[in-house]
Amino acid sequence: VQLQAFGGGLVQAGGSLRLSCVASGRTFSPDFMGWFRQAAGKEREFVAAITWGGGWTYYRDSVKGRFTISRDNAKNIVYLEMASLNPEDTAVYYCAAGRSGNLFSQRSYDYWGHGTHVTVSS
Repeated sequence: VQLQAFGGGLVQAGGSLRLSCVASGRTFSPDFMGWFRQAAGKEREFVAAITWGGGWTYYRDSVKGRFTISRDNAKNIVYLEMASLNPEDTAVYYCAAGRSGNLFSQRSYDYWGHGTHVTVSS
């Protein structure tokens, strides 16, 4: 399974971006997919996750109401719509897919994409 993330870029504070994560491979059937981010000099942290079957969504507190995760099962794509961005959202964003465990934990994810940079200017 390969994951490719797209959509990062430079945006002004208050602006919006949509990240996409495309999964490819012979069989792709995760239990959940997530987005994580890592700011310079900081640990990678959970941002949002969605269950592949039921579409249940989960967010870190600081992005609730601003970010929306969604998926297109037929196309094997997961999206992260980000609005009201602020400089604290600046980071490299990674998508990941997992089969079991705690979807808030990086250890539960088996496949990771290369990151896409998001820079929010003040």
